Amino acid sequence: MEWNDLTDGAKAVLEQTRNMKNDHIQIVEFEVGFEHEYGEGENTYTVSIQEEDYENLKRFTKENEYGDKYHMARNKNIVKIILLENGKIPDNLSEFPVFRQYKFDYVQKQAEKAAEAEEANTEED
Repeated sequence: MEWNDLTDGAKAVLEQTRNMKNDHIQIVEFEVGFEHEYGEGENTYTVSIQEEDYENLKRFTKENEYGDKYHMARNKNIVKIILLENGKIPDNLSEFPVFRQYKFDYVQKQAEKAAEAEEANTEED
C-alpha cells in the first residue's frame, strides 16, 4: 500500500508519527469519529478521522513499504498508533509522552485551558 492510497484522515495521523521522534518512539492517539478545525483565518484546516481512515491505517501499518514499523491498539473508539524505532514495543511504554492527540476530550481540555488563561490575562489588565 502506498502513501497516495491513504485517506486524508489516515495521512493526518501518519504525518504526526513522522514529524519528530521523542526518545526514538512516536505515539499518536486518535478517536474514530473525531473531527475538528485547526488554525485561524486562511490557515484553517479540518482533521477528520473516520472508520474508513482507521481501516486504511490498519492496512497501511501492516503492508507499508517504507520500512517503518508500527503498532496499533484500539480500545472502543480510541486508537494508539506507535512508530517503533527498533521494531519492538518497549516495556515502559507508559513513560513515553503521546505526541499528538486527535480526541474530543483532549480538544475540550485545551479549549478550557485557553479560556482560563485568557480569563487570567483579562483579570491582570
